[in-house]
Amino acid sequence: MAENTGFVSCFLKGVVDKSSYRILVADLYFVYSALEEEIAKLHEQGHPVVAPMGFPELNRRDALEQDLIFYFGRDWANLAKQTPAAEDYVSRIHQVGQESPELLVAHHYTRYIGDLSGGQILKVIAQKAMKLEGNEGLCFYNFDEIEDAKAFKSHYSATLDALPIDQPTADRIVEEANKAFYYNMAMFKELEGNLVAAIGKVLFGFLTRRQRSGSTEGALV
Repeated sequence: MAENTGFVSCFLKGVVDKSSYRILVADLYFVYSALEEEIAKLHEQGHPVVAPMGFPELNRRDALEQDLIFYFGRDWANLAKQTPAAEDYVSRIHQVGQESPELLVAHHYTRYIGDLSGGQILKVIAQKAMKLEGNEGLCFYNFDEIEDAKAFKSHYSATLDALPIDQPTADRIVEEANKAFYYNMAMFKELEGNLVAAIGKVLFGFLTRRQRSGSTEGALV
């Protein structure tokens, strides 16, 4: 369902608009800031379920900050704002961190393992669609401290399987993972309006150029 939202569907087809993408980058910055803040606190406290999952090499906040500088400039902190859907997502992460910390595992897995897997495909798509050079604007997808993604994911899986939880807790974590996908889908759906507007501007510009040249033949092909 998440992959079939309009924004993600367009993204996978190579339709990526910088103005929409930078909003997503801003949203992700706030989401990861919240997640890494809660994980760090629980790691320091030695939480039996969350602490083992605190792999620092996965952290995305600093990488996203570099991307925000690229898309918004040095004044990004005053320009990048989180959308309502991102606010809800961030609120849920803090709520879980304070009330049911073990459920943070669901958000951790949903985001980081997705980034380490399919995220690498999205990087290539975004790079080509937005005509970006090297890693500019795409630091989010670079896990410089992880040399072997496959080996790391195996280690992550083993750590996950070894967590001291019972079946009811495992079921609650799975349920929370589904909620995490819901929050991600809500962010994507918010971006659909921006993407449609951007595509409309491109189409309008194309039609205008055709009219100025004295022909509209094939304009919608």
